Parts: sequence; C-alpha cells; structure tokens
Amino acid sequence: MRQRLNGFLVIDKPPEMTSAQVVARVKRLTRANKVGHTGTLDPFATGVLICCLNQATRLAGYLLKDTKRYRAVLHLGVTTDTQDSTGETVSTAPVDHLTDEAVMAAFRGFVGTFPQQPPTYSALKHRGVPLYKLARMGKPVRKAPREVTVFRLAIDEVALPHVTFEVTCSAGTYVRTLGADIGQKLGCGGHLTALRRLQSGPFGLETALQLEALPAMAAQGGLAVHLIEPARVFPHWQRVVADRALLRKVLHGQPVDPADLGMAASAAQKSDAPILVMGPDDRLVALLGYRPNSQKLRYHCVFAEEIIASGIV
Repeated sequence: MRQRLNGFLVIDKPPEMTSAQVVARVKRLTRANKVGHTGTLDPFATGVLICCLNQATRLAGYLLKDTKRYRAVLHLGVTTDTQDSTGETVSTAPVDHLTDEAVMAAFRGFVGTFPQQPPTYSALKHRGVPLYKLARMGKPVRKAPREVTVFRLAIDEVALPHVTFEVTCSAGTYVRTLGADIGQKLGCGGHLTALRRLQSGPFGLETALQLEALPAMAAQGGLAVHLIEPARVFPHWQRVVADRALLRKVLHGQPVDPADLGMAASAAQKSDAPILVMGPDDRLVALLGYRPNSQKLRYHCVFAEEIIASGIV
C-alpha cells in the first residue's frame, strides 16, 4: 500500500491547528513514509492545504510558487501584534468616519506588484529560528520587504468595522499583512479575524477532504480513491510516453537526448517547464528538462519505484 500512495491529498485545514500538525495526522493515517505540504497556513486560518505523500514530496517545489486565492475578514480600527485575532491589541482607532468609497479606494491601491514587509510573527526563519519564536521571546526580527503581486482584490461586503474580501495573489503574499497595510492606509489600523484559502494552484475546496473524515476513510481503505496522481497536477506540461528503451535509460540515470523522447532538439529547448515522462500504465516516472548549451536533457527527478512497478524493465 505504501508504494501506491504517491500523490496529493487536498485537506480542508481546520482552525487552531498548525500545518505541521495536519501533515503529522495525514502521515499517521496513511502510514506514508514521507508527507509534506506546499504552503503553510496560519493556525487561525482554514482551507486548502495540499499534502504530498511519499514520492510526490519531490514535486512540492513546483507547487510552492502557485497563485493562491483567499477569502478574509478585516476588522478595521484594531491593530494587533500578529496582524490577526490571535495577537495582543496594540492600538485602537475610530472608524465611524470611514465611508464605503474610502474603503474601496484603499483596497484598489493594493492591486498590482509591490514590496511587502513579512510579519514578525511568521514561519520565516532568522539564523535557523522561526520569526514567531523570536517574537514571542521579545526579540522580533524584521525581514527585508519582498515583492508580491495581488492580481485581484474584491470587496464582498463592508459592514464596519468589518470588511469581507477575496484576494488572488502570488505565492509568498501575507494576507494578514495586506489587511494590516490597508488598515494603516485608512489611518485606523486593522487585523484579520478570518482567513480561508479557497484555491492553491489547481486545487480548490471542491476537492478538499475534511480532516475529521480521514480516520474512517483510512479504516475502510478509501484514501487511495481521493489521492490525486502527480501527473494530473501539471496538465499543461508536455508529456511523452516512454518506451522500454527510454525507461531503462531513465531508471539507470543514463544520458537522454530529445530524440529519445521523439522530440526535435528545438522543441525541447522551447520548453520552459519540465517534460513529463509517463510509463505505459500512464503513471509519472520522471521529469526531464532542457539543459542550456547541451544536447542532453537534465534530470529533475526520477520515480524509480514507478518504473520498476511497470514490470517491463
């Protein structure tokens, strides 16, 4: 069973759990050798958390940069040290004077690409120590601003002091900080009281499993049904079905050139994304890519277990 559980499970993370705690529970229930995730959610946040099982953990890096979509509730007039409702109140300010038009104008100012200061309470590390641990010790560290992109920012409702909104943004964007910055621009401050990830790359809530349902699924052997195979995650990448000769080359790490894939060298060179090499049973066996200034392809990763399981090498 462990060999077959290579893929992704999309979990609807509940509140008051860390992403690491969700991963640990998934690992225990699936009895997978390795489990990881493709982007941390704050403990107070809920929604899409992509868990990678076994060999799929090697693909996590390709999903970390995916665009994310969230729904959030911003409480204007109250600033906290964590920029969310789990923190201590730092300041308060009246919001009675704010108009819907002023709120909407402030939101419009945060669409586009701009530098964002990561919060001092975050999982980013300073000299190997998470920033939130340093902040709790009274030694907050401010990281240099990072460029982020907000593609879409739409207000669903203004019911002061609360503003409900949706945001589609680049990976690495802190929605907590976005809310706090909007509050600062309005002159009253603000913090998030709710944050729900609706989408991460190709994965949405419609494919997410409830964490509390996993034990029953695992007991009935039904988790494999919900496992998303790695190749389904990259529908727009080039695919090549490997013959016996190519499978042998890949299994033994031998040099591979575009002709081995039935491709012209020029076609391989135009491929920015890795090329999916599929086995005869339509399972992903390797990711290869063009190597600049070389006629040979570069190995991104090889799933030897899948090649051997094909039984033809």
